[in-house]
Amino acid sequence: MGEPAAPRARGLAASREPDAVDRKLINALQGDFPLVEQPYAAVGARLGLSEDEVIARLNSLLEDRVLTRFGPMFQIERMGGAFCLAAMAVPESDWDRVVDAVNSLTEVAHNYRRTHAFNMWFVLATGSPEGIADAAARIETLTGLPVHLFPKEREFFVEMKLDA
Repeated sequence: MGEPAAPRARGLAASREPDAVDRKLINALQGDFPLVEQPYAAVGARLGLSEDEVIARLNSLLEDRVLTRFGPMFQIERMGGAFCLAAMAVPESDWDRVVDAVNSLTEVAHNYRRTHAFNMWFVLATGSPEGIADAAARIETLTGLPVHLFPKEREFFVEMKLDA
């Protein structure tokens, strides 16, 4: 037994569709994660699965890119860190190279393509507020393109749960 594996590679499409049990598991894991000694066993008990089955399914969902991330959300600022939304205008002909460069930084938490002059949007998460500027500068060096930072002005809590 162990913890679910970390995602293998970022920016890749899912290699399969989740089945009915996967969907129930995904729905059960959105909020109210049990804070007990064996949380995967507790989740499994609610779904009629063993602890090992829950962990195996989570690993498979992550490895197959059905899920890109599974883990807690922290208020990083309370721990001395920082989050910042960032955007870039990436030429279509250079898209793949820039995606690979941006995603190579461990500070990049999410990376999304958008139909906009700024067609790449991502979140930087760093251990200190100064780390944001450092990460942005490294991306600019790697890509040769400017990074536009959009620090948050106000914080809102939205408990979003998606039906799988």
